Amino acid sequence: MSVNQASHPVNLATHDAPWWRGAVIYQIYPRSFRDTSGDGIGDLKGIVEGLDHIASLGVDAVWISPFFTSPMKDFGYDVADYRGIDPSFGTFADFDRIIEKAHGLDLKIIIDQVYSHTSDEHAWFQESRQDRTNPKADWYVWADPKPDGSPPSNWQSVFGGSSWQWDGPRKQYYLHNFLVSQPDLNVHNAEVQDALLDVARFWLDRGVDGFRLDALNFAMHDPQFRDNPPSGRDMLKVTRPFDMQIHVHSQSHPDIPKFLERIRAVFDDYPDKFTVAEVGGPAPLAEMKAFTEGSGRLNSAYNFDFLYADRLDAKLVRQCLEQWPAQQGEGWPSWAFSNHDAPRAVSRWTGPDTREAMSRLLAMLLTSLRGNAFIYQGEELGLPQGEVAFEDLQDPEAITNWPHTLGRDGARTPFPWMSKLPFAGFSDSAAWLKPDPAHAKLAVDVQQTDPKSQLNFTRALLALRKTLPALITGSLELLDTPDDIVAFIRETNGARMLCAYNLGTDTVDWQPDMLPGTARIIATPENLAEDAPLPTALPPKSGYWAVLEAHS
Repeated sequence: MSVNQASHPVNLATHDAPWWRGAVIYQIYPRSFRDTSGDGIGDLKGIVEGLDHIASLGVDAVWISPFFTSPMKDFGYDVADYRGIDPSFGTFADFDRIIEKAHGLDLKIIIDQVYSHTSDEHAWFQESRQDRTNPKADWYVWADPKPDGSPPSNWQSVFGGSSWQWDGPRKQYYLHNFLVSQPDLNVHNAEVQDALLDVARFWLDRGVDGFRLDALNFAMHDPQFRDNPPSGRDMLKVTRPFDMQIHVHSQSHPDIPKFLERIRAVFDDYPDKFTVAEVGGPAPLAEMKAFTEGSGRLNSAYNFDFLYADRLDAKLVRQCLEQWPAQQGEGWPSWAFSNHDAPRAVSRWTGPDTREAMSRLLAMLLTSLRGNAFIYQGEELGLPQGEVAFEDLQDPEAITNWPHTLGRDGARTPFPWMSKLPFAGFSDSAAWLKPDPAHAKLAVDVQQTDPKSQLNFTRALLALRKTLPALITGSLELLDTPDDIVAFIRETNGARMLCAYNLGTDTVDWQPDMLPGTARIIATPENLAEDAPLPTALPPKSGYWAVLEAHS
């Protein structure tokens, strides 16, 4: 297989779209990326050192998961100071160096903002819990018990058990949609919104290029604390009580978009910035559309359709693409196959014998969808899900729900840099999470010199994609295909691409009908310098990109 960039002529149509439209964004989970201090925890200096590797991939931006001051009970998503950097990660000087170096490498920097909840160690919560009359008394969600002393509602926490925790100092319950140590902010309160908008300005002034807004649909609740209705799902078929409710009252309040409009008003003072919403749940589409509607809300929504899918098939891909038909006023989608919360896709969707080939196919598919493509650290190496024994687990969700969930640790194992060094070069000390020894053979130094490696495939693939504007900002038209095949045409300014994939288990006789011109394949998972006519059949787990040229 060759991973050299194709040499065929390409229509380099220009466009005036913002940088983030059609961007490839690389996610860093800081704790597991690179440790330079020797404490076994990845840090900001490690990110600085790793930016050259990331830039070599040809991505457009980097999303850095939380590094803020935190007790780390949820590994940074429990923020104790929105304007602080946790000492385990480094200093502001380190962060400023990330911004400086990234921008020098033509990389944008996106960071998480967690506006749904804080740590119980945050100064706001410490003041709020003192009594019912202090200036921040209404900054969190407090409620009296029912007459029998029980919690105000039946709402369940994502991590298990009631969403309500009794607090002695105030003699009230407080709401926590996640850990008990993560009290929910009362984002209905305009003062809370003002404070969060000041946080946004702080980081934008620091030079960041955008935000991923975490758990955004949890930001507001029903002020009447009405009970959620049952979902009808059997406890034997789910891993937690949370899944046995329809969360119509504990989250997803219709006033959330109004807050997003205030966020957008702040961003209007900072041109060329990007916002993407995380919207989880069993049916998030309506909220994703609402959060990104028009020009006065967020730019994009981070899609979960693939992240927790047990299998990948053509039906799923078609359904996902059909949900974003580019209607007037519709937001821009963002896609991910893996991240720090979900088991790695290459382990969910294939077995060890076909993992290498599947990694290439998934890279082609992800970067050809209309929208932004998020690559999670290690996907460029084809890393499978890490094996983590129960005694080595760190993830509170995994420990609580063991053995009914894989948890998140397997996707968070340390990144392998040097195959022969202890901890695969991630650290010279015992890592915070035990590495999977099998990952060492996939380390950067091993793949760097192998022209057939997934790493070099990814580099060549993204270099090729940059020459194909249709794959970056083009429209998408789904073609009629057999059940196991998904195929579509991407088009912009006269440049047309045909992308086709057989995601089934059998060879399918198929060739597209009525194409607007002639077509030649320019890339397959086996050869990114392909030059061939369209085949009459597609083998299983295969695909191609083809250039369409109009008849003269």
